[in-house]
Amino acid sequence: MLHCPCCGYSAEAFLPFGVVPRPNAMCPGCRSLERHRLLWKFFQDETDLFAAPLRVLHIAPEARLQRDLSRLAHLDYVSVDLESPLAMVRADITAMPFGDAAFDVILCSHVLEHVPDDGQAMREIRRVLRPGGWALLQSPMDERLAATFEDPAITDPDERQRRFGQRDHVRVYGRDYADRLRAAGFDVEVNDYASRLGAETRIAHALMDEALYLGWASTEPLRMSHAGHEAPSAACRAGR
Repeated sequence: MLHCPCCGYSAEAFLPFGVVPRPNAMCPGCRSLERHRLLWKFFQDETDLFAAPLRVLHIAPEARLQRDLSRLAHLDYVSVDLESPLAMVRADITAMPFGDAAFDVILCSHVLEHVPDDGQAMREIRRVLRPGGWALLQSPMDERLAATFEDPAITDPDERQRRFGQRDHVRVYGRDYADRLRAAGFDVEVNDYASRLGAETRIAHALMDEALYLGWASTEPLRMSHAGHEAPSAACRAGR
C-alpha cells in the first residue's frame, strides 16, 4: 500500500508519469510527484516551515504546494514566475522586484535547468534571502558528469530533449552544482535526508532518492552531524 504524505491518499499503486513513464510517480489524490512528496516530508520532519512565522518566496510554484502553503496562516507566502498563471507575481527570476534580504525561506525546485543565465538567477535568489534564511535549490542532476553540460547553440526542442532530458531544459547539472551555487554567494548543504529515510519508507511514499541542495546566508561555520555529514543550519532544523 502506498501513502501520499501531501494529501493522505492511499492506494495499491499510483499513476505513471514522465516522458519515459515512471511507475507510481503521480498521486491520484493530489497529483504530486515523487520530488514533491519528498520535499513535503522534508519540510515536515526537518524544518520549521509548518510552525514558525516566516516570509516565503516560492519560485515557479507547483499547484499543490502553492495551494497548501498559501493557506498556512503563519506564513507570509509569495509566489513568482515569468509565465506561470499560478504565480502571484509575474517576473523574471534573474531580476526580481523584491528588496534585498526580503525572505526567510525560498523554494526553487526544478527551475534553474530552464533558465539560460542560471548564475544570475542564483545571485538574485541569494540577494533576496535574508541572513540566516534558507533556500531549497533543487535541480535534476547527472552524477556521472563531473561538470555541468550546457550548450546555448542547442535550440531545437528535440535535440534538447535528447541532450538535456527535456525539451525546455538548457543544461544538465553535474557534480559541480554545489560549486555553482557557492559561486553565487550561498553557503551550501547537501542533505541526504532521502537516504536516511531508508528504502522501506521511500517505497511506501513513492519518493525520489536524491540529495537535497540547501543554500543559506550565514556567517556561522557548518556543524557536523552523525557520520560526518554537514548538519542542517539552525534555520533548517525542525522547530518541534
